[in-house]
Amino acid sequence: MVHQNPAPAVASRGPSRHIQGMQWFFLLFPFLELWTLIELGAATSPLLALGWVFLGVFLGMAMIRRQGLSMLRQAQQDSESGLITPRFLGDDLAVVTSGLLLMVPGLVTDIMALVVLIGPLRRVLLKVTPVRTRSSMHVHMTARGRRRPDSQGPAQGPSQGPSSQENITIEGDYNRLDD
Repeated sequence: MVHQNPAPAVASRGPSRHIQGMQWFFLLFPFLELWTLIELGAATSPLLALGWVFLGVFLGMAMIRRQGLSMLRQAQQDSESGLITPRFLGDDLAVVTSGLLLMVPGLVTDIMALVVLIGPLRRVLLKVTPVRTRSSMHVHMTARGRRRPDSQGPAQGPSQGPSSQENITIEGDYNRLDD
């Protein structure tokens, strides 16, 4: 009888602490929201807690509907001009995000919606978050080694060699502008 040694177990690295923390957050967050609604119902009345949920859903839907039409018009104008305005990315999306947060039943998401909706609070929140959520980059690019219009000869420019048809140098400068 021949005994074979089993292959050594490969030490698999599990998810990082950050990912595990996020998993626990998303697992426990609905219970936190439910608990806040139960506490609201116990402190006032169950009917008021239920009314709060329905009011949040209707307010969120109204905000999204109203701002959604405005965003569609703005996106159409931006696509015609070829530019996306900072107002579109900041204020309009903040209103839609607030509407979505209001539609989630619970007091924690309602407070988050209020913070996102109020501009100065939103800016303070963006400044204190450890992850940079916004950055704008202005890129100016110039190409060296332009090809002749017939594209049959070697490239014109500083890189003249046997495989210069494949060699195109692109230079770029960028400036990072944070608000």
